[in-house]
Amino acid sequence: MPGIDQNIAFVAINIAVLTVSDSRDLSSDKSGDVLVGRITEAGHSVVDRQIVIDDQAAIVQQLKAWIADHGVDVVIATGGTGLTGRDVTPEAFKAVFEKEIEGFGEMFRWISLPKIGPSTIQSRAIGGVAGGTYLFSLPGSPGACRDGWDEILVHQLDIRYRPCNFVEIMPRLQEHERARKGG
Repeated sequence: MPGIDQNIAFVAINIAVLTVSDSRDLSSDKSGDVLVGRITEAGHSVVDRQIVIDDQAAIVQQLKAWIADHGVDVVIATGGTGLTGRDVTPEAFKAVFEKEIEGFGEMFRWISLPKIGPSTIQSRAIGGVAGGTYLFSLPGSPGACRDGWDEILVHQLDIRYRPCNFVEIMPRLQEHERARKGG
């Protein structure tokens, strides 16, 4: 049965929070606040928090900076996942992914279905990996951030979660790079 194995020691990870918005600042970023609160409540560290406008190049630039920063293990973004012309967060994430975690978006929509019905089809939540960093993008509502964290990420970002989780394979995310470089 899935759950926390109390025989394994908790491992705190470093998480950066990105809000994609043309209209929010730190005082009005309720979705970012939800993520920061839940991340710290779970025992992890929020190592950076940024707000970037709905611009693919700006989002890619911020993602690349965090991917290159060995002090960032995970990036969780909120906003810009819809269908309008300004919603370019999934495209930015795909531009940097080495591997997409298809199940993340699928599971997010499955979780959202009982709450918002078929409107969940408009969500383009996405997850992936680049440079040994996990990258997740959630819709811009506080409810979507709660759902994404409480029902997926809090478990997968906890090394104690069984039968498996993202944290336990973090050391192996760049095996292909080490093999390519001969070490």
